[in-house]
Order: sequence, then C-alpha cells, then structure tokens
Amino acid sequence: MAARPGSASRGAVDRAVRFGIAFGATRLAHGRLRSRPPGNPASWERTNHAGRTVHTQAGAAAAAGAVLAALPSVPAALATTAGAVCGRHDDLRGDARRGFRAHLTALRDGEVTSGAVKLFGIGAAGLAAGALLKERPLDKVLAGAVVAGTAHLVNLVDVRPGRAALLVLGLGAPGLLRGSLAAAPMGAAAAVLADDLAERTMLGDLGAHALGAALGTAVAAANGRFGLAVHAAGLVAAAACGERVSEIARGGVRP
Repeated sequence: MAARPGSASRGAVDRAVRFGIAFGATRLAHGRLRSRPPGNPASWERTNHAGRTVHTQAGAAAAAGAVLAALPSVPAALATTAGAVCGRHDDLRGDARRGFRAHLTALRDGEVTSGAVKLFGIGAAGLAAGALLKERPLDKVLAGAVVAGTAHLVNLVDVRPGRAALLVLGLGAPGLLRGSLAAAPMGAAAAVLADDLAERTMLGDLGAHALGAALGTAVAAANGRFGLAVHAAGLVAAAACGERVSEIARGGVRP
C-alpha cells in the first residue's frame, strides 16, 4: 500500500522535533545541574580512565532529555526512567564485581549488590515496556530482552570518552528510517558528546543505562518478531562476552 501524501515529510518533521527537544532539553538540564548539583556535589564526581576527576551530571541531563523527547510514549519513558534510577544507584553504591555471575552469587549469599539491582530493576522495566509495546507473549518477552540488553550494552562500552554516546548515535541512526523514537536518545547523546569527548564529563551508569534503555525501546517498537529475535540474540551474546566488549571499547584488543 502506498504511503499517504505527506506522510514521509511528517515523519521527518517528527524525528527532527524529537531530536531537537532532546538536544535542547539535555543542554538546558546539563547547565542547571552543573551549577546546582542535587544533593552532595561530590556524589556527582568520578575518576575517569586517565585519572582525571569529571562530573556525571551529563548522564542525568541526557536521561531527562530523552524522556521528555520520547513522550507520549509510556514504554520509552518507563524504561528510560528505570535505567536512570538503577544506574544512579550503581553510581553511588557500585563495587568492583563485574558480570552477572558475580552478582547472582552474592545474591544467593544474601547480599543485594548494585549489579543485582540493575539486573532485576532494568529487566523488570524492560519486560513492562515490552508488554506495552507488543501484543503476543513471545514478542513481549523478546522486546523486554531487547530493551534491557541494549541498556546493558551501552553501559558496557562506557569505558572511554564518547564511546557510549557514539554507540547510541550509530545504532540509533538506522532506526530513524522506521520510526521517530530513536531520535530521543540520539538527540540527548549528541547534546553531551562534545563534553564527553573533551573529558569534561561522563555519562556514568545513570546516563548510559538510561540512553541504552531509550534506544532499546525504539528498536523494540520498530521491529517484528524476527527482528526482535535477531537483536535479542546479539545482545545476549554481547552480555555473555561483556568483558571482551568493554576491552574492545577501551581499544585494548588487537587483531
């Protein structure tokens, strides 16, 4: 069936509007948060790979911009907010343990780690978003895996300046051909990219998980069962090889 006249132009306008809202809201929020950081200002500081102290308000600003631009999409707002909340918890209380096995082992021993909070919190939000996006049970589960898995993937590569934001921009671009939701995390990522690359800031777990969840929701919304299955399989593989993915992002793996 042929597209209605003007539908392509309306789609382009919708994408541009979402991108612009995310970009502008993120820049505005970033400026406000830098001048007046909520709570203890030291809680927004982290040491980057080069030993420099950088601030992480950019992550909170990007999350806010992505949520605002995604509205009125409830699944996107839900997943992005959950990614931000769980990521902030990890920024504040995270420890050196990495990998699902380490956190599940600690949980078996009665310790609820920040990694377990992320695993179950973002996983539950992903499933809730998937349930809202899709009609059939299998599709709901696959969509949930894509949302949660994308949040995890973006966080895995947030190990050097600009890696996470560039991944969001790169993975989100193809999705613009099939919908406008991807423009929300892309606009937010673009708004903080320069400061991230210049090592003035970093997304932190808050920003990386939030943008990843927003991007995952856009991917899930734009794909049918086959596309969901392919994306979910790739994300599971990336999670299983998480340390290697992070090492590649650091530039530490040579052919």
